[in-house]
Amino acid sequence: MSSSVVEPAVYTDTQSGSLNGLDLPDEFLTYLLQLRRHFHRYPEVGYDEHATSRTIRTHLESQGLEVQGPVAQTGMFVDIHGHRPGPHVGYRCDMDALPLADAKKVSYSSKNNGVTHACGHDAHITIGLGVALTLNRLRESLEGSVRVFFQPNEEGDPSGSLPMIESGLCDPLSAVYCIHVDPTLDLGQFGIQAGQVTAASDRLRVNVRAQTTGHSARPHEVRDTIWIATQLLNQFYQLVGRVTDARLPAVYTACRFQGGNAHNVIPSEVSFEGTLRTLHTKSRARLLDYMEETARRMAQLHDVSIRLVRVGWLPSLVNHPLLCENVHRCVRSLHGEEAAIRISVPSMGSEDFAHYVQLIPGMLVRVGTRSGASTAYPLHDAHFDLDERALGPAVSLMTQVLLRHCRKQIID
Repeated sequence: MSSSVVEPAVYTDTQSGSLNGLDLPDEFLTYLLQLRRHFHRYPEVGYDEHATSRTIRTHLESQGLEVQGPVAQTGMFVDIHGHRPGPHVGYRCDMDALPLADAKKVSYSSKNNGVTHACGHDAHITIGLGVALTLNRLRESLEGSVRVFFQPNEEGDPSGSLPMIESGLCDPLSAVYCIHVDPTLDLGQFGIQAGQVTAASDRLRVNVRAQTTGHSARPHEVRDTIWIATQLLNQFYQLVGRVTDARLPAVYTACRFQGGNAHNVIPSEVSFEGTLRTLHTKSRARLLDYMEETARRMAQLHDVSIRLVRVGWLPSLVNHPLLCENVHRCVRSLHGEEAAIRISVPSMGSEDFAHYVQLIPGMLVRVGTRSGASTAYPLHDAHFDLDERALGPAVSLMTQVLLRHCRKQIID
């Protein structure tokens, strides 16, 4: 980050004692907005979140918190210990942005060319800082400890959650929460979903290789790698609902196709890459096996080399029902029953928070951020933005969720 960048001022706590009903002071809400805009102006991709990490560390240490790390290159965590004993609970925030140019025309548009926070991680960082600072102020009300941790490379592969877990970060934790902003929910709404929340995601790369290039006028004289690759891709697109039960959701999508350097030369090598997303283990196994067999037979038929590589995968995210009930109660007490939106259909998207939940009970809460056309763009859209009035209520909610979880000892 350039030395000319003006960092947001650290928050000066002018009040003492507990917060009345977790109503955040106006100056703290302004502080959260400034933080979010700062992170949005200066986004960084996975494992390159060095300036982001420095800013997080500065704001945590300004309030006397002891920051542990780096973990997983650019990650870190703080433990907020209550004045009374209780469980140790985690709260996760992801930090990375996407390699995507920001298309918005706003005062806080990305200043880092080709990178933008199009998935809301700038808000996730801000809310995580807000939760940590608020809990630090409410230590007398905290029964146990909360570990707030900031994770790199959620969008990348392999997932940034894996080295965080390998560091031992989760060893003392009995449960873990996180949030994700959601432009399909209105401002003031919170999505709650027990059980399966996301699909498993397999990242697949296919390489088709022939022994020589060829002339576009005489494809019959060579192995036309582009034609073979498109035939294989079309086969993959037709598998769901043909080799698997059509009632079990699954989707394969290729998002990268590369081959050739000239308009009239058939290349000797072509590759494509995409993801297979499934909600059922049986469908996943069947589709992966069938794709590998289809590639093998296509290679044999056309006398080329075809290599299918499973680059990486994410398991399904499954929310723990007791943690969901805790969130529901907190939403109801802070914002009313109408703010709690029960979600019944899992997303075909994926979330690397699932790796934590494979180890310990976890819960992802969806935070509504839509209030009009400018905040209704989907995640990963170059125009993505959010209504920043969602920041304060999200901090209040997740602070209350963590306090109540420890007080009630939701998970023994």
